[in-house]
Amino acid sequence: MHRREAIRNVAILLGTAISASTLSALESCTSAPKNYELNKPETKSLLAEIAETIIPKTNTPGAKDAKVEDFIITMMNDCYKKEDQQNFLEGLKKIDEASRQQFKKGFMDITPEQRTELLTKVEQERVDYNKRKDKKEGDPTHYFQYLKELTLLGYFTSEPGATKALRYVAVPGKYEGCIPYTKGEKAWAV
Repeated sequence: MHRREAIRNVAILLGTAISASTLSALESCTSAPKNYELNKPETKSLLAEIAETIIPKTNTPGAKDAKVEDFIITMMNDCYKKEDQQNFLEGLKKIDEASRQQFKKGFMDITPEQRTELLTKVEQERVDYNKRKDKKEGDPTHYFQYLKELTLLGYFTSEPGATKALRYVAVPGKYEGCIPYTKGEKAWAV
């Protein structure tokens, strides 16, 4: 199985699609030089809080428990072009600026409810950006697209995500193609 197929299968499992730009970044043999701004403690902390807002801790581990911020930083540094890295970092700054405009505090200092409200607006901005009529072939991917996709990919491929949030069998038995689903059951990890 090729890497693209494996990632697409994970996306299908998660019930989402991964953008072409993310797939091409994951397949690329070359990447931009490491962006040291991604490794700054304040960037890592901001990423951790945004990811935790996307996948909060409930009766299952959250994004912070899965250390999704480390995954995102590694993926951005190792697999994405310099332009995409810059777009991503500018997007993180936009989130913090939007928080300061709306709540008079940086993202790190607002409540979880305010974080959810703010990221819901950013998500709507992403949807509108992707649906716009003047969209051209070479337009950059919206930064929140990267953030959501990498958060989901990092979480559901981590040990806590695969074993606690999904049903996991380390050594699966025979193939059963038609198993009844009971509402509220977890999806299968493997």
